[in-house]
Amino acid sequence: MSPANLLLMLSVFTGAADGYYFSTWSQCIYSYPDLSDMVFILSFNFNKWMFLQFNSTVGIFVGYTEQGVKFAENFNKNEAYLQQLRAEVDIFCRHNAEIYESAVFDKAVMPKVNLSLVQKGDSRHPYLLRCSAYDFYPQQIKMSWLRDGRVVSDVTSSEQMPNGDWYYQSHSELVFSPKSGETISCMVEHSSLTGPVVIDWKPPVHEFEWDFQLLSAAGDASAVLGIIIATAGYIYYKTKTEKNLVAIY
Repeated sequence: MSPANLLLMLSVFTGAADGYYFSTWSQCIYSYPDLSDMVFILSFNFNKWMFLQFNSTVGIFVGYTEQGVKFAENFNKNEAYLQQLRAEVDIFCRHNAEIYESAVFDKAVMPKVNLSLVQKGDSRHPYLLRCSAYDFYPQQIKMSWLRDGRVVSDVTSSEQMPNGDWYYQSHSELVFSPKSGETISCMVEHSSLTGPVVIDWKPPVHEFEWDFQLLSAAGDASAVLGIIIATAGYIYYKTKTEKNLVAIY
């Protein structure tokens, strides 16, 4: 009788209110991308305590309790079963890991990049810009700020943060005082991109620029109105003068 059947029968016939729980746990463990260190582990547990385990690196069963040692001795006499479990490293573990690697880990998803003004400055206070990258994979990403095409260093960046759905997001902020005619840009580099993505900040028209335009327009309107009034006065003067001359003669 196998240990699984023995434990299941024990659970059925004891009649305990809480019962007894037998479980097995299959694991595939590796850390290298080439899967060269793949290990297959089959664990036997009773009431959450592991009493027996097969490890492909050892190649046989090992017992961790008195009863587990007895089970291990019996299993290790079955060479055909041992060969079947040893083959699980390639048949089950490596086969499925290759599928997961190609379907998930080797995929790259392009980030969605957004550039926004966080804090508006003035002549005495600096501006604060934020460059955000969303929904990208894998995690590694590089975000840089450019000022007229040159990388600037006065930047505060956050770490890449998981979204909780396999994707990541990252944010970078720039504190600066704008100069007339300069170009501020955010550059994002990621493995999903064929080259760096550069987004220029397009500042809105400043209030003082609007004021200047309004004043200029008001000045132009005043000048035109002055010309009209002066012309009308001149015409009135000429007409009045001619009438007076006619009256004299």
